[in-house]
Amino acid sequence: MTWSHIRTIISIDDSLKRLVAIELKLGKFKLEYKSQMELYLRYLKKYESVEGEKTSIGLILCSEKKQELVELLELDKSGIRVAEYLTELPPKELLEEKLVKAIQLAKHKLEQIPRKI
Repeated sequence: MTWSHIRTIISIDDSLKRLVAIELKLGKFKLEYKSQMELYLRYLKKYESVEGEKTSIGLILCSEKKQELVELLELDKSGIRVAEYLTELPPKELLEEKLVKAIQLAKHKLEQIPRKI
């Protein structure tokens, strides 16, 4: 098996100049996924990156994650993000609630960014 069979690399946007390694996992997030993604990111840095590109990032998609575990692993310091995917559509009310919370969180984060005058 070659690297191309076990990883998916995409360039999001030419203006971002960044490679993204995406790993789709079945089931819950596991500790070993961190080291696996770190290996992929090191491979990208050594063999795939070109001059002028920003550091590659990794996205691990799982059906379930424990936020506390993700935070304790400090994955953001490694350029790794973990996201959950849905295996079935939740009720409309739950989707609306999550959307409202996501918008509030995004607004809060934007308010924390220092403004240039």
